[in-house]
Order: sequence, then structure tokens, then C-alpha cells
Amino acid sequence: MIWHDHSNLEGMHAFLGASKYHWINYSNDKLVESYNNFMAAQKGTELHEFAAQCIRLKRKLRGNDNLSNYVNDAIGFGLTPEVILYFSEYCFGTADAIKFDEKKGFLRIHDLKTGVTPTHMEQLEIYAALFCLEYHIKPGDIQMELRIYQNGDINIFEPSVENIAPIMDKAISFTESLRKIQN
Repeated sequence: MIWHDHSNLEGMHAFLGASKYHWINYSNDKLVESYNNFMAAQKGTELHEFAAQCIRLKRKLRGNDNLSNYVNDAIGFGLTPEVILYFSEYCFGTADAIKFDEKKGFLRIHDLKTGVTPTHMEQLEIYAALFCLEYHIKPGDIQMELRIYQNGDINIFEPSVENIAPIMDKAISFTESLRKIQN
């Protein structure tokens, strides 16, 4: 058999592919809803890439919308976009924008949300915990401000040790458990 060459599709996944087989049970309405959600996620990824590039280039945006506020605040506060925070092979993540001012002992993490689903500050608390674990900083020794930009709102939270330390402890103990399973 001589197989057709589809090397241009390597690493890609079709919307109606075998690995996402649930579509065979969809109604047309469910198909449209699922596809719209898929496209919204794609648009969100592109907006994150655009925002990161604006921040890197220090190009502020005009307007008072979600994206503009996120980009302009990140530039204004001197944040770095798309920073990977790593504790273990099981526990890491990418902060949308982050800065740690060593002189002031102040950690700032901003997150851009492009969807309409309600968000949870726990995601940013995990980033703060990962930061503390990776850089060996006690959460009680610094101040933090976490921000979520969504639907034109800026949700600001200043976590305490009581918010971050339990996440750090769980990351440590769960990593140890997973390593034992793997050995």
C-alpha cells in the first residue's frame, strides 16, 4: 500500500477526529455549540499570544476593554509575560504575566481570561505557590497581589500565608506520592 502523504497534518488534531470521538453522538445543535467553544478557545490562545507580544514590545493598547487593561497594566507594572513556574515534573504551569520585586518583596501575577466561564483565584494561588517553591521563598516573607482580567472586570486578591502554604504543602506531598508510584 502506498499511503497518501499528509505530513502537513503531523501533530495536529481534527475537530472531528478519532481521539475526540464523542462527536459521533452529537446532534447538529451540540456540534455547533462544541465548535463555537473550540473556536473561542482558539481565539483565546491567539489573544494570549498577541497580549504577550504587546507586553514584550511594551506596546500599550488603546481602549478600556479587558485586553487593553491587561496589557497596559502588565506593561505599567513591568511584568514579564508567559513565565513557566516549575516545582516538579508533575507540578508546573505558565503564568500569563508575573513580576517579583526583590527589593520590596512583592510578587505580582496577572491572568487574562477571554472566556465567559466564571474563574477561580485558585489558579493564581497555585502560580504563587509554584513561584515560592521554585525560588525557595516563604510566602509569609513577601506580599502578593493576584489579578484576573475577565469580562471587563479586574478581580484583585492579596493572598496570605494561609492561602499559599497549604497549596505548597500539597504540591510537595503529591509530588512525593506520584514519584513513589512511578518507582
